[in-house]
Amino acid sequence: MIHRLLVANRGEIARRIFRTCRALGIATVAVHTDPDRDLPHVTEADVAVRVESYLDAAGIVAAARRTGADAIHPGYGFLSENAGFARDVPAAGLIWIGPNPEAIEAMGDKIRAKELVARAGVPVLSGDRTFPLLIKAAAGGGGRGMRVVTDPQALGPALRAARAEAAAAFGDGAVFTEPYLPAARHVEVQVLGDAGGRIWILGDRDCSIQRRHQKIVEEAPAPGLPDAVRAALHRHASAAAEAVRYRSAGTVEFLVDRERIFFLEMNTRLQVEHPVTEAVTGLDLVAWQIAIAEGRRLPPAPPAMSGHAVEVRLYAEDPAAGFAPQTGRLRAFDFPAPGVRVDSGVEPGSAVGVHYDAMLAKVVAHGPDRDSAIRLLADALRRAAVHGVTTNLALLRAILADDDFAAGRVDTALLDRRLPAWTGAGTGHTIRKAALAAALGAAVTGAATAPVQARIPAAWRNVPSRERVRTYRCGATAYQVSYTSRGGRLESSWLPGVRVVRADADGRVVLDDHGVRETYRVSVAGGGADVRGPDGAYDFEAVPVFTDPAASVAAGSLLAPMPGLVVAVPVAVGDRVAAGDPVVVLEAMKMQQTLTAPGAGVVAGPIAAVGRQVAAGEVLAVITPPEAREPADAPESPGAVEPPGVPAPVAVTPVVEPSEAAPVAGRSSGIAAASGGVALDPSSGG
Repeated sequence: MIHRLLVANRGEIARRIFRTCRALGIATVAVHTDPDRDLPHVTEADVAVRVESYLDAAGIVAAARRTGADAIHPGYGFLSENAGFARDVPAAGLIWIGPNPEAIEAMGDKIRAKELVARAGVPVLSGDRTFPLLIKAAAGGGGRGMRVVTDPQALGPALRAARAEAAAAFGDGAVFTEPYLPAARHVEVQVLGDAGGRIWILGDRDCSIQRRHQKIVEEAPAPGLPDAVRAALHRHASAAAEAVRYRSAGTVEFLVDRERIFFLEMNTRLQVEHPVTEAVTGLDLVAWQIAIAEGRRLPPAPPAMSGHAVEVRLYAEDPAAGFAPQTGRLRAFDFPAPGVRVDSGVEPGSAVGVHYDAMLAKVVAHGPDRDSAIRLLADALRRAAVHGVTTNLALLRAILADDDFAAGRVDTALLDRRLPAWTGAGTGHTIRKAALAAALGAAVTGAATAPVQARIPAAWRNVPSRERVRTYRCGATAYQVSYTSRGGRLESSWLPGVRVVRADADGRVVLDDHGVRETYRVSVAGGGADVRGPDGAYDFEAVPVFTDPAASVAAGSLLAPMPGLVVAVPVAVGDRVAAGDPVVVLEAMKMQQTLTAPGAGVVAGPIAAVGRQVAAGEVLAVITPPEAREPADAPESPGAVEPPGVPAPVAVTPVVEPSEAAPVAGRSSGIAAASGGVALDPSSGG
């Protein structure tokens, strides 16, 4: 029997396994690196040990022995599919909770795995060089080292980039190619095997909603599969597991192109999306992993499936900026909806850094049918409040509300087709009301906490004919909100038909929208306001009335869209570049992002050096037009150039009549695919 278990992983993965350990009466050991020393998984464990890296196998085994652990669970990711680690653990007299090393080796090399399952009668994709092609890492998955190539001329650069990313993520730069099927579905089958050779098939999951080949929505069972296709998937998954005498909990992944089925890979570890399978089976897969490691055998048949479950992955990323990872400190992290499972590695106050994956949480809903599960999950996301870091929360809401998704018409290219519509969700009248609430909440909170003249009403003016104007930015749009105080009460004519009912010093703002009352909760944070309303939560940044001229940077500057490490600079000062040419490659949160020239020009120094850690917004290079003259001594006009998804500040005069509000001026950031500037909300009169 296992009495103390070390989890060789971090964040939500470690917390998920600790939860099962507590239910089984098993003591827990956490490991952590320096950036993670204050994360919840460290404080929740019975004891914790610092390690140099989550890939430090020897250090982790030593930590287990120091703390008296008698077993190690690798979690998913890092060393979970490292056959050498799976051998080192038993060699140290510890119990390994996972598959046998031989199965890890056989399925860990994606090229060898395809050959192995093909001999077992499982259909696979051929590696013919027909375009479009998909480049994949041979040693791992999760979207790392993966590139889609549609043009033969782009194959060489794509192969080099894929190899570099694969080497950074898995320590192995080997890649392979296979035909890319953009309209196929990504369906996987959960398997559970014991040491006696019994294999359970625990249903299937659809994971087709992906960005950068990383899943963001998963559901079980896969909707709309013909019975014959589903039966074939389960049969092929069983054959793949039997081919390696699999034990523990693993996943066999397939592409489904109408009636055709193709093996993708077998993950011999537990998957991030395993909670949806747990929801429909009623099983605790981690508990079964532990039981199998202790020698317990599976019963003759698995349990029957019940209902439907949907999971979404909440990431610290900006969908409007090419899903660039985001960093910061969480001011709020709350999912108040009952009956919804949230697996997370963070809590209010947690810092989100650049060192590891950008996922914050998995949110899972289970219902008697698919429609019920989607409705419950959508409501949970609507009620959620996540503030302090830009996330994909609004995108997840939009996906669940999409007609194609609701009908089960999903494939791996759906996100790319629908992204403009999904990222545009939440704008318009709804967000303008939240902006008004932000301004009113900040006004009353500021008046109540003013160190001097605290008895002066909020928004009071000695020129009552002019309303106070404050500008707030949410995403890529700025909102110039006007309001005033009459008789000690706040009023606003900014939104026709919307009346201010009350605005309290505790942050509660009540608006009346054509007879419908809505309550907003506003929390003033630094230079902005966090707003939770009936349609969701929003972060608003207060735009300063005056901008700092020192914040200006040269036109054509390429700015770091996130903190990261410079891993490649394929140009030199004086080189001529065309639009789209790579200039700097950044690596952050296990992903690489290439910054390209926004147009033809000449590279002007300085250029960030390879190996340098840079901050978000830092100038990496400057691209000047070929005909541009030497910069004049006169300073640039005020206004800062911002990275993708972070628009330029808005300069607003202190007192402006709403009807005379000038449009916001902005200029291109010089980063490819970035709009630059700020889109001023039309209701502001700009």
